Amino acid sequence: MTNAEIAAVLEQVADLLEFKNENPFRVRAYRNGARAIHDLPESVASIVADNGQRLLEIDGIGKAVAEKAATLARTGHLPQLNELLAEIPASVLAMMRIPGVGPKKAAAVFHQLGVATLDDLKTACEAGRVRGLKGFGAKTEKAILDGIAIAASAGQRLYWAEADQIAQALREHLQDCGSIEQLELAGSYRRGRDTVGDLDVLAVAGKPEEVMDRFGSFPSVADVLGRGDTKMSVRLSSGFQIDLRIVPRESFGAALQYFTGSKAHNIVLRGLAKQRGLKINEYGVFRVEGDRETYVAGAAEADVYATLDLPCFPPELREARREFDWAQSGGLPELVCLEDIRGDLHAHTSETDGRDTLEQMAEAARQRGLKYLAITDHSQRVTMAHGLDPKRLLAQWEQIDRLNDKLGKGFTLLKGIECDILEKGGLDLPDDVLAGADWVVASVHYGQKQPREQITQRILDALANPFVCCIGHPTGRLLNKREGYELDLDAVFAAAAQHGKMLELNAHPMRLDLDDVACAAAKAHGVPIVISTDAHQTEGLDDLRYGILQARRGGLTRADVANTLTWPQLKKRLAGRAP
Repeated sequence: MTNAEIAAVLEQVADLLEFKNENPFRVRAYRNGARAIHDLPESVASIVADNGQRLLEIDGIGKAVAEKAATLARTGHLPQLNELLAEIPASVLAMMRIPGVGPKKAAAVFHQLGVATLDDLKTACEAGRVRGLKGFGAKTEKAILDGIAIAASAGQRLYWAEADQIAQALREHLQDCGSIEQLELAGSYRRGRDTVGDLDVLAVAGKPEEVMDRFGSFPSVADVLGRGDTKMSVRLSSGFQIDLRIVPRESFGAALQYFTGSKAHNIVLRGLAKQRGLKINEYGVFRVEGDRETYVAGAAEADVYATLDLPCFPPELREARREFDWAQSGGLPELVCLEDIRGDLHAHTSETDGRDTLEQMAEAARQRGLKYLAITDHSQRVTMAHGLDPKRLLAQWEQIDRLNDKLGKGFTLLKGIECDILEKGGLDLPDDVLAGADWVVASVHYGQKQPREQITQRILDALANPFVCCIGHPTGRLLNKREGYELDLDAVFAAAAQHGKMLELNAHPMRLDLDDVACAAAKAHGVPIVISTDAHQTEGLDDLRYGILQARRGGLTRADVANTLTWPQLKKRLAGRAP
């Protein structure tokens, strides 16, 4: 199992234990262990294979959690979880995914109202029965109703980053199968969608039965849903489904195109083919003459598109948005790539809610080839993160100056802050403090349920502040957990363009905010995007690649992304923001 899958199981155990009102210290141990494993740079499987005792050396992992993690890594299953699920209806888990519900509230509606499914819960809310429970009320009841759709979808799709861990583990598992000649993953995973519903695996193989046998022995497989001569479907212990198709060599490119493109993209492609007397499907491109079909192409994806005089579209663009217009007008945009990024402009340290120190974050950024890193710890309003007041912030900036003297040329730490946009409007720190910053990210963390006009005005006012450089995670969405707040994005884009400000694409896999469609809209308004990690530990700096995928889906080029610039270039662009 991947680290993400192991962490998810441990988190699920914690939820079920809390649902049963078990010892809170035991529950906390599982949650701490899940968090530690999720953030591990090394896989639990490799640690267990080398020396399982090393798990005990990792902060947050105790003996019980280490044993459970090792069992999951070796077998892909956890008997304790099966025992808990035998006691508690599986449908209850979906209720726990509703934002703001959690195990305790789920237990209340289950035991006191007899509600065990999302449909039952919706009916109870609509009948006004939930608001009568202690600790709920009318607002909680409405929030639950609003969150039921999110909970229903959350159990069906994984974050792209989680799907990627599974995909890479599966590739590694299959690489020892000598029968495989070609292997690719398709579907929404290959297109880089922020969440992935399942994995589609395509292979060319001399002995399909050997590939299927190997596929079925993937450690995380819980059930084989079906197996034929050329297709096999499995369900992992997490519930995630993977479909394997063995295709002929001459059809591999056509199958890869067919199973990668969105439904809308493929409909346009088939329509264009029909205009030319061609037929395109997963088996190839065929010339149609009456009842006769003649194979034209299909071994390579590029050949399929070439039959229609089209370029081989980057997978991220295959959504039937603008890719066909771009191709018709003479060329696709040269999409931004990870190597284009010069610096990261949103990172936290142990001074607030980060795990690692200033020095550790700087060294990790330099090791990854970045040329600059903005330290943007939280401002004082975020009390739960021990946010910085002016005195502590200025002290941190002095420390950054001293560290830059030691670091020498080639890398620069930037004096920054993630300054809260207050619920009543205005910023959390005075202008005379913000004036000393190299980089100011303004973000909304509180008052996210305010009316659309109010929350929009808060952001517009922040954009008008001369010392604000960028708006962080502009819509506040959390994938599978929380929709973005009500916001007039067109007004935000217009204000950002007017004031020469930037908007963030927060690369954390749970955020990816702005999303791909909004990134494309920002580009149309001439608003630069900043792809930042919002890293709270050194490993978080690796999240840049998730942001890159999202930016590519939005059609962004190097010129559209501000942190492809060197720091002197970016500093020059920012020079006009202060009066």
